[in-house]
Amino acid sequence: MTTNQIANRLVELCRQGQFETAQKELFAKDCMSIEPQASPAFEKETKGLDAIIEKGKKWENMVDHVNKMEVSEPMVASNSFACTMHMDVTMKDKQHWDMTELCTYSIKDGKIVVEQFFA
Repeated sequence: MTTNQIANRLVELCRQGQFETAQKELFAKDCMSIEPQASPAFEKETKGLDAIIEKGKKWENMVDHVNKMEVSEPMVASNSFACTMHMDVTMKDKQHWDMTELCTYSIKDGKIVVEQFFA
């Protein structure tokens, strides 16, 4: 797949809430995910597809309800792309999170090798 095809597919799947499908289909086995900062729930860096999938499951288990989810069209370069993701969620502990992140992705050999989020 080209970078443009990967970007469009990732956006399509994220808009449908199919994050694990996107990861299994588009991410390299040795990929890395970088959060804006470490938190009690998540490490700053998560390495490996299996660990990233587990991080996603942990997030899903913390969320009670997704009130709104929006993903922008991707901006694509040769071997990378970026989009914004806006999530309005109610957590199981009843906290309300309304956040927008810039999501960047690096591509190598037709797979996402690094995803990084900026608040």
